[in-house]
Amino acid sequence: MRVTFLFLVLLALMAPQSRVSGLASGTSSLRPVHTYSIVARDPATGELGVAVQSHWFSVGSIVAWAEAGVGAVATQSFVDPSYGKNGLDLMRGGKSAPDTLKELLAKDEAREVRQVAMIDAQGRVDAWTGKNDIQAAGHIVGKNFSVQANLMLNDKVWPAMAQAFENTRGDLAERMLAALDAAQAAGGDIRGQQSAALIVVTGKPTGQAWKDRVFDLRVDDSPQPLKELRRLVKLQRAYNHMNAGDLAVEKKDNEGALREYAAAEKLVPDNAEMIYWHAVALVNMGRVDESLPLFRKVFAMDPNWLTLTPRLPKSGLLPDDPKIIEKIVSVGK
Repeated sequence: MRVTFLFLVLLALMAPQSRVSGLASGTSSLRPVHTYSIVARDPATGELGVAVQSHWFSVGSIVAWAEAGVGAVATQSFVDPSYGKNGLDLMRGGKSAPDTLKELLAKDEAREVRQVAMIDAQGRVDAWTGKNDIQAAGHIVGKNFSVQANLMLNDKVWPAMAQAFENTRGDLAERMLAALDAAQAAGGDIRGQQSAALIVVTGKPTGQAWKDRVFDLRVDDSPQPLKELRRLVKLQRAYNHMNAGDLAVEKKDNEGALREYAAAEKLVPDNAEMIYWHAVALVNMGRVDESLPLFRKVFAMDPNWLTLTPRLPKSGLLPDDPKIIEKIVSVGK
């Protein structure tokens, strides 16, 4: 109720300004998404990313925006999601992140209740914290990143994020997760936790956006969204290895495929699906005996996999050889 009251007060304050005109799209939602976030770029890989946490349902659906070869945007506080779409459109057209942010803010009569950060594919970055954002609120723009927060318990949150990002080793996802964890450890959102999200896109766009997303994860409602987000990142890493393994199989790189499958299983050793398709790949490589311990483990975890196995030859996923199928099935009996 407190946020709703503040929202109504801000609407009243801005009523003389045409009921808060929007951005270039002519719309403005003023959804009260008070939160902490980071936009960043990995100069070694060119990856771009954004990560966020808030005491608000499904924060990732409106705050986090990223496109490979273009940029990343976090739009929050009394959020206008069009900063995300319009920001990416302008950066895709050749504008720098700072110039893009400046142009969009100039068109927004409600800019003083916004908090927005943008980074482009060259690492140019800028952020804005409106003077009417609920305190504690602020941002820090660093080399290849910006951290920003509002409605925080204290003003130590965003400096802690910057320090964690700069001092953490690992890929972009790991460094952004460290920034989120540091924000929470420093006090975080004064209301607590609810949802989180993380997007990382590749440094080299393929022209097919669905292929360019290394991570695209959301925790829409959880008492521990950061813990759950870390779990999902770990699981996504494993599936990325599985996908790389499948690609290696297509290229007839059997050893490369097995390395990728093994890496996936090391991350999530109790995932029956990963073990199963690893075993299937071994059979298709002519290494049936090596596959049997894996099939046995999966069948013990869930007998439905045993039921599935004889159906695969018809789809071309296992050899159409009754002796091989019987040998596999026998380890589950």
